[in-house]
Amino acid sequence: MAKFTVTIARGFGSGGRTIGKMLAERLGIPFYDRDLVRLASEESGINEALFDKADEYKRAALFGRYDRAFGERLISPESGEFTSDDNLFNYQAKIIKDLAARESCVIVGRCADYILRDTPNVLRAFIYAPAESCIRTVSEMYGISPKDAERQIERIDRARSAYYRYYTGQEWDNARNYDLCLNTAELGFARCVDLIEHHLRVLYQS
Repeated sequence: MAKFTVTIARGFGSGGRTIGKMLAERLGIPFYDRDLVRLASEESGINEALFDKADEYKRAALFGRYDRAFGERLISPESGEFTSDDNLFNYQAKIIKDLAARESCVIVGRCADYILRDTPNVLRAFIYAPAESCIRTVSEMYGISPKDAERQIERIDRARSAYYRYYTGQEWDNARNYDLCLNTAELGFARCVDLIEHHLRVLYQS
């Protein structure tokens, strides 16, 4: 296949991150999730902990409107805005663009689907599952009650939605933003990986 990128947006508890890792392992290509924070920290020289504070999990409420520079207008270290959330996001966007230009890879979260919307050979997937399935998964994974799992899912998905809306102006769970929307409760993880791989081979084969 030609060089390609798979971006994965996912509901909490749907298994999207696991599917991304399974796909990357099957295809023998890099997988990026938390690594993006480390790479952005290394690129900018900004402490990784500051990126954590601006991460999609942490920002449940966002106001205003991002100017959508997407890695094009990075603020210099001399500026008081150097460690602003928007500049931190811009460094992550730059890393995402650089990775997509350099190699085939799987990227999870962080608005990668929108950042790479004009980049050739990008397959955008949204992974989801019904609420009861996500609650059961999160409850079992973290050893918490179903009620606590439900609250955790609502909090994290609300934060992801707000983060996506602020930085893209789009709705995170809108199927029109993606090439594939896959329900893990119906399909299972392995079948989701099969379907993504099939689409890659059909669309981007040499």
